[in-house]
Amino acid sequence: MQSKRIFSLIDSWKDDMAETLMELIRIPAIAPENGGDGEERKAEKLMQILEAIGFDKIERYDAEDERVSSKKRPNIVAYLYGEEETEKLWIITHMDIVPPGEEKLWTVTKPFEPKIENGKIYGRGSEDNGQSLTASIYAVKAIKKLGVKPKRTVALAFVADEEQGSRYGIQHLIKQGLFREKDLILVPDGGTEDGSFIEIAEKSALWLKITTIGKQIHASMPKKGLNAHRIGMQYALALDKLLHEKYPLKDEYFDPPESTFEPTKKDKNVDAVNIIPGEDVTYFDCRILPNYNLDEILNEVRELAENFERKTGAKIKIEVLSKSVAPKPTDPNSKIVTLLREAIEKVRGIKPRIGGIGGGTCAAFFRKIGIPAVVWSTVDETAHQPNEYSKIDNLVEDSKIFAFLAVS
Repeated sequence: MQSKRIFSLIDSWKDDMAETLMELIRIPAIAPENGGDGEERKAEKLMQILEAIGFDKIERYDAEDERVSSKKRPNIVAYLYGEEETEKLWIITHMDIVPPGEEKLWTVTKPFEPKIENGKIYGRGSEDNGQSLTASIYAVKAIKKLGVKPKRTVALAFVADEEQGSRYGIQHLIKQGLFREKDLILVPDGGTEDGSFIEIAEKSALWLKITTIGKQIHASMPKKGLNAHRIGMQYALALDKLLHEKYPLKDEYFDPPESTFEPTKKDKNVDAVNIIPGEDVTYFDCRILPNYNLDEILNEVRELAENFERKTGAKIKIEVLSKSVAPKPTDPNSKIVTLLREAIEKVRGIKPRIGGIGGGTCAAFFRKIGIPAVVWSTVDETAHQPNEYSKIDNLVEDSKIFAFLAVS
């Protein structure tokens, strides 16, 4: 009966939830690595929203960062005390977003001008991670409004820097000693269209910056120079082929089941068509099954670079931007997995499955320190794409799951 009252109130706030999400979308929160000024403006708006609800305690744990105008990267934790104060249900979402990408590909609306169309809220950050962030707030708001004492203390954490490695975000919070081994950690930052998948494992990740150095020259006299662009492309294609052929293992526990080695970002080289580039920079994003050793893969990358250097006369520099070894998976019989499975079955009427993903989330940092963590939400997986959107129904229904976990 208690859950039904909460669910009914959440349903009645459907329009309010959509408006709150759109308010947050209008405030870009992009990392300085991607040309942004961090999360401070969004954090200020978020604090206004949280303070109006009446949480028992709200704390800031800002990390210093001289690269942004505020000199800090904000992290907010809001508590609603439960009957069992020592057992905490943490719902951890992130405020930062990725850049919009090519704006011309946004055909429904501009990235930071949210628009509702066919039950979907379009805008950068709508799904990643605005939907779950907003849903978690309204779950607690409904509990608080009805005067219900949650079974366990609910702690909502809104963190910075998730898209660039979490140094200023969840890693900073963990260093503050906020988390305990018995805490229940839910990271709603990934999922499936029907909410039937609970993620308990992630792949290792390796981000590479590859700089090819040749000799710049007029394009009409190519023999007097050394075309770094051509050599860089040839190396990238050879590396792509090598990694896929040498590390082909599949594990159906993960989605996708194989390791992925993707050439992604490319830096601008020269300003004119008639200049042969003397430097060329490209990047790889590799998500690797735990079966493989990252150092061995790095050796392959560097050996291939040395071969190209001998063959072409160019210099190829390999820089590791990010390297994370997959932690041990969350125990499928841990309390947070059990509670979440029961919640999904009772509220949604579906039996969820568990497994691993290729993407990286805050959950990995908890697994590394021995605290079980799960990733779950209901999403169409439009994150990082043009025309990213969040379904309003998902926003509402996920909020009910969060509330159920708190009171049941």
